[in-house]
Amino acid sequence: MRILALVPGGISDQILFFPTLAHLEANYPDAEIDVIVEPRAKGAYRVCKSVNEVLTFDYKDRNGLADFGNLLGILRDREYDAAVALGGSWSVSFLLWMGGIPTRVGYANGAGKLFFSNPVPLKTEQYTAQMYHDLLQGFGINSPCPNLSIRVPKSDIDWAQTEQRRLGTIESGYILIHGGSSKVSQAKGIDKIYPVQKWEGIVADIQHKQPDMPIVVLQGPDDGEIVGAMKLACPDIKVISPPDIGKLAAIIASANLILCTDSAPLQLAVAVGTYTFGLFGPTKAEKRLPQNERCIGIQSPTSRIADISPDDVLKQVWRG
Repeated sequence: MRILALVPGGISDQILFFPTLAHLEANYPDAEIDVIVEPRAKGAYRVCKSVNEVLTFDYKDRNGLADFGNLLGILRDREYDAAVALGGSWSVSFLLWMGGIPTRVGYANGAGKLFFSNPVPLKTEQYTAQMYHDLLQGFGINSPCPNLSIRVPKSDIDWAQTEQRRLGTIESGYILIHGGSSKVSQAKGIDKIYPVQKWEGIVADIQHKQPDMPIVVLQGPDDGEIVGAMKLACPDIKVISPPDIGKLAAIIASANLILCTDSAPLQLAVAVGTYTFGLFGPTKAEKRLPQNERCIGIQSPTSRIADISPDDVLKQVWRG
């Protein structure tokens, strides 16, 4: 049996979809499961154990007939028995129908539902991983959504241990901070960057109360400006730049706790079980975090992330 999952979105969306893939694998242990994701999200599958092959398609690009024709060719050549589509695009659901896939599962909203054989109600008010997991009802699977989990390659764990020795954090442990945001979020005007001057207040308080606890800032490909500003404001912080998702996950897994905005590091932290303090502006914390005592959402009172006060963050950090 061959199953295809079409999962648009960034790395965070892929990680939140991992429980759905895990349950598909558990219910169809002999099946080959492929995914089609945006190029920017392909790296997420370095830490996923449920997928046979990762294919790419830029769902948000201005795709022409040739692009959709190529995708249709892939669907027909591989002769998938079933497909599950996360997005509600009518063009994608139409392609699944044109591809001759017998079982086509997707949300029962929008024009796309016309081409799904097994539409599923869309319940947007719940935790996102659960919302994605609801799609398995189209396969007759009604078991609870499992927790986020990932598989970190041993080579990435070894890299993280080497980096910890370089930073001098092996014995002391460390607190991680990620205050950046992807270029995609910035281009869309999505408010996910917490101001440097407010991070400065948080760092100063932690260093005052825990002077022997190193603070390490994550620097991703798009974070150079904010990390540079944080380094100027807080000269004693350390900086690390994991080159891929596996190494990023390994660094997060070794941290005492992480403070971050709504981002891929947030979802990785949830998956590896690190104490997570997530700062949320327009996005609702309950939709991005599970109900878990290790995951604390700090919601802006105004929907602007900059309006979260450092005191509110620190109260959560020191509450125990």
